[in-house]
Amino acid sequence: MGGAIIEWERGQTMLQRMPGGARGARGRISAAALVAVATIALGATPALASSLKEEFAPFDHCPIASAGVCVVANTTGGEFVIGHKTVPIDKTVTLQGGLASESFSTQPLIAPVGAEALSKTPLTVPGGLVGIAELGGEVTATAELAAPASSVTISKNDFLFDTGTAVTLPLKVKLENPVLGSECYVGSDEEPIVLHLTTGKTSPPAPAESIHGGHSVPVAIAKRKITFAEKVTLVDNDFAVPGAQGCGGSLSPIVDEIVDTDVGIPSKAGENTAIMTGSLEESAERFVAKYIPKEKKAKK
Repeated sequence: MGGAIIEWERGQTMLQRMPGGARGARGRISAAALVAVATIALGATPALASSLKEEFAPFDHCPIASAGVCVVANTTGGEFVIGHKTVPIDKTVTLQGGLASESFSTQPLIAPVGAEALSKTPLTVPGGLVGIAELGGEVTATAELAAPASSVTISKNDFLFDTGTAVTLPLKVKLENPVLGSECYVGSDEEPIVLHLTTGKTSPPAPAESIHGGHSVPVAIAKRKITFAEKVTLVDNDFAVPGAQGCGGSLSPIVDEIVDTDVGIPSKAGENTAIMTGSLEESAERFVAKYIPKEKKAKK
C-alpha cells in the first residue's frame, strides 16, 4: 500500500555448498556426506514452499476467477452495545472475499467461494435475557449479513488515512436459545442494522460522544506478496437498531416485546456501539492463485 507499507524482513534458510575436493583417498567426499548434503538441499525448497502455502491459507476461499485482490479480516475482540445490552466479541468473526482491483476507492466485496462472506459466529449474551434465560438457558447472538456480499463495501483509502467509512456492513442479529427458537432476529433484510465502520473518529448525535478507531502500519510479508495490518480497530456509534421479530415462534408478539424491553430496542443512532478489533490482510489474485487449493475436476 505505497509508502505506508514497510517490509517485514524474515529470516531465510541459507544453503551452504560443499566445495568438491581433489580425487584421492584424502580428497574424496564420502558417499554418506554427499547424501546428507543432497538431502538438505532438496529438502529446503519444499520447506520454503510449505511456509508460503501456510501464509496464503487464509485466502483459500478467495474468488480468484473474478477478483483482482483477496481480502480477509479477522475480528478477535471488541464489543457490540445494542440499547443497554453489551455483547463482548470473544470468538473470531471473519469477513472475507475479493475486490475487483487494487484501487483505493470504495469497492463492493465479491463473495468468497465455498464459505460465508461473514462467518456466523455465535457470541454469548451475558446474563441472557430477563424472562428468557431462566426458561431456555444461555442466549447467543450471531451477526449475519442482511444482504448479498456485494452490499459490503471496503475503502482502502479511508482505512489507511483514518477518515470516512472504511467498511460498510449491513447486519441482522440472530438471538437464539430453545425458547427464542431459530427465527428470532434484531434487524432484517428489509430493515438492516447498517454499520459504517471507520478507523478514524465517529460523529454520533448528542449526547453520545465520538470514539476513535485505528490500526498499525501495514507491513509486507510472505516475500512482499501479502499486506498485513494488525491491531486494527474499526468503530461506529452512529447507527440505529430496530426491534426484535420472530422470537418464540407462535408466541412471537409476546416474546418480541419481552426481548425489546430487556435489550432496550428499538434504539436510535447514538445509543448503540460497535467496536471491532483484529487484523486485516490482502494479496493480489495473481499471488494467491499460486498457493490456494485448485478445484478438482469431476471424473467422467
